Amino acid sequence: MTRGGRDKDHDDPERKCIVSGESQPRAGLVRFCIGPDGTIVPDLLNRLPGRGIYVSADRAMIDKAAAKGLFARAARQPVKLPEGLGAGGLSAMVEGLLARRVVDLISLARKAGDAVTGFEKVKDWLVKNRARVLIQASDGSERGKEKLHAPDGRNSFIGCLTAGELGLAFGRERAIHAALAAGGLTTRVVEEAARLAGVRGQTGQQDGGETALKDT
Repeated sequence: MTRGGRDKDHDDPERKCIVSGESQPRAGLVRFCIGPDGTIVPDLLNRLPGRGIYVSADRAMIDKAAAKGLFARAARQPVKLPEGLGAGGLSAMVEGLLARRVVDLISLARKAGDAVTGFEKVKDWLVKNRARVLIQASDGSERGKEKLHAPDGRNSFIGCLTAGELGLAFGRERAIHAALAAGGLTTRVVEEAARLAGVRGQTGQQDGGETALKDT
């Protein structure tokens, strides 16, 4: 399993983390590029031009890369952080971008009819086996979350979003429970949420295990 909480997939191109030196599937890493002015820029979509520099989706790894000058070493040129950011600010920036990415993808799934929120709607999807992934807010009531169980299978639970973040995906102030149907968007949500969980140090909340409170 990658540091970002994602199982290795041999179909996914592997890249080497500049901090650990380990090669792993690209989906478990964060890509960075060097801008024209020498600024390090997170490239979550892997689309920016130039040579990519990869760091595991792990806050400590990103902080170390920034603090120890590892970006400059990998790029073989002077590198600076975005204006106003300290060493820990880069990982916070990546966390914010990943959270926004996950929220936006869930919102797209909702518009496509592949995501619902609300306890009763989520429960109905689970009972009817329509739900592929259960999402529960990290700061929601544990007593309430215990009443729902993630679907069988791997990567069937996401627990790294706050209630406020999950609510944004559904156009409301807060949301505690949500479910995703099977589909391409759901696969992307799971992958991006795994990276977010890695940066937040919450990889245990992505495995559908104890945190998802599955029946035994």
